[in-house]
Amino acid sequence: MARDYSMYINGEWVAASDGAVYDDLDPYTGEVFARVPAGKRADAKRAVEAAAAAFPAWSRTLPVERQALFLKAADILEKKQDQIVTMLAEETGCTFGFAMFQSMFTPGLLREAAAQVHGATGEIIPADLPGAFYMAIRQPVGVVAGIGPWNAPLILSLRSVCLPIAYGNTAVLKPSTESAAAGGVVLAEVFHEAGFPKGVLNLVTNGPGGSAEIGDEFVENPKVRRISLTGSSAVGRLLAEKAGRYLKRVALELGGQNPMIVLRDANVDDAVNAAAFGAFLHQGQICMSTRRIIIEKPAAKEFTDKFVKKVSAFKVGNPKEPDTIIGPLVNKVQFDAVKKSVDKAVSEGARILCGGVSTGLCYHPTVVTDVKPGTAFSCEETFGPVVSIIEVENADEAVAVANSTTYGLSASVFTNDFMKGLDMAERIESGMVHINDQTVHDEPQVPFGGVKDSGWGRFGGRAALEEFTELRWISVQRTPRQYPF
Repeated sequence: MARDYSMYINGEWVAASDGAVYDDLDPYTGEVFARVPAGKRADAKRAVEAAAAAFPAWSRTLPVERQALFLKAADILEKKQDQIVTMLAEETGCTFGFAMFQSMFTPGLLREAAAQVHGATGEIIPADLPGAFYMAIRQPVGVVAGIGPWNAPLILSLRSVCLPIAYGNTAVLKPSTESAAAGGVVLAEVFHEAGFPKGVLNLVTNGPGGSAEIGDEFVENPKVRRISLTGSSAVGRLLAEKAGRYLKRVALELGGQNPMIVLRDANVDDAVNAAAFGAFLHQGQICMSTRRIIIEKPAAKEFTDKFVKKVSAFKVGNPKEPDTIIGPLVNKVQFDAVKKSVDKAVSEGARILCGGVSTGLCYHPTVVTDVKPGTAFSCEETFGPVVSIIEVENADEAVAVANSTTYGLSASVFTNDFMKGLDMAERIESGMVHINDQTVHDEPQVPFGGVKDSGWGRFGGRAALEEFTELRWISVQRTPRQYPF
């Protein structure tokens, strides 16, 4: 039975200002999962005002008090695991394994926030003026707007606001239309139950086609001091262009065309298992998903044969069945985009080794080869269960192919020569490189982020402190200063 959800503004559960709602659909069954407020710009403004009003008191709250709230929230979120796993399946088509990963990762994110409440430290700076004392201090910026995606909504929505709030900021969260419950409502419930003061976290949802006006409010409202977005490179570029007119800083984690390099000395079985996970977890709908397997020719046949055999056996279907590996794509638009991308690659000479077929919105795991360099498929992001295999002569060519895209989020290298792997990691143009692991990896304490069209800024760990606090210089003149006039 479909549930009715509300927005969360200034500590209260509220409807959209005009009462409008939209249907949030289950991508596997096509049935209505929930009815969600279709908020408008006025609702976003109301949420920003609530966050701004809460900021002075929250920014002065003792770190130990903030820490206690985050630790309590982590415990509450853990207790909701069964509810969340079901919600992720029904709202986003998330299979059991990835739903469990999200529900296990996010309490750690809250505990990392608890650990960082004392982390906004400064420094003493040597002064060249007689009698002067200089220091640099970090302070919260004010209101942070977090814009979350649908593909890993529990993690990525929470990440957009969690550490900013830990540093003393207040926040407004706008989840994706496709995941308003898992990427918004459940998080607001956790913060509310944990006892965070009203206005510290606010939730605004919007219906299809309504994201732009909410984003415009975030960009143009002077009370919003930072915007955190996880999404496509096209949306990130548009947001950055708009924010630039207002000299407003944004942190962007965007798309990827992530390469996994397999050298001739690699353990092929390990590489096959890693590639299968990296390419097909959550139907390949992850920014870090392995999109290209770049392999030295001496290892190519063995790898390809074993890889195709493994992924061809993946169970496709109902995401609520624990042994399902490939569930539905999130909606028909996404499904059509993936199918069109594969069909175009084939028309340009690529060969399908397995997959290329579908059942409903479930696109079967697809492996292609003979992709022509410079084509859209070789350079752009296909956000689905599709991966290409590219054979190369040597490690230098592998790096060149890996870098032959405008993206630079995640990459990996499989080799038994650690020093060679490290050398290649330093030459690959990406924000993250994993040696002898696949491309999908994140932990709360690491500096997560990309380069080139994959975004800027870093999320997680101490790196987030740079994004969501202001570094200020304060000087004290302990003795009268002598001026030249």
